[in-house]
Amino acid sequence: MTRWAGAGRRVGSTGRLLLKELSAFGVVGLACFVLDIGLFQLLYAQVGLDAVTAKLLSTIVATTAAFIGHRYWSFAHRARTGVRREYALFLVVNGLTLLLGLAVVAVVHHPLGQDSALVLQLANVGSIGLGTAIRYFSYRRWVFPAPAHVDAALSAPAGRPPAAAGESQLNHLLR
Repeated sequence: MTRWAGAGRRVGSTGRLLLKELSAFGVVGLACFVLDIGLFQLLYAQVGLDAVTAKLLSTIVATTAAFIGHRYWSFAHRARTGVRREYALFLVVNGLTLLLGLAVVAVVHHPLGQDSALVLQLANVGSIGLGTAIRYFSYRRWVFPAPAHVDAALSAPAGRPPAAAGESQLNHLLR
């Protein structure tokens, strides 16, 4: 029965870790979405910047805030591989998901000939959902990788797993 109790604790720990990551990921994403929209509105409507310049600046600020939030909250328990490396990969992942979103909307609009605002918005929302999932798994896999010492936790006795054993199981499931 000890083996099953240990397995249950690992599954519970894995579930709590996944819930913590996903919750923090969602909160950071929502906060940065609001920051992006609010800052764009402020820079365009109040400061008087050109719309493209306002959007560029609001996106840079929101993306940097998202990196900080994910690094120090969503994925705080994961390995640190250097701010420069992590930020560069973070920007690459976000750039690629941006291109994916643009491609989805462009394909729906041009080759498929859809001009309806509703259809284009549905394509946009779908691409945002897909991009969000890709970003979450990419951040976990490449930007904020699992600590090397966590893999050793799998060899711990089943009756008393270390706190990180749940994370190791989660990493194994998500790879």
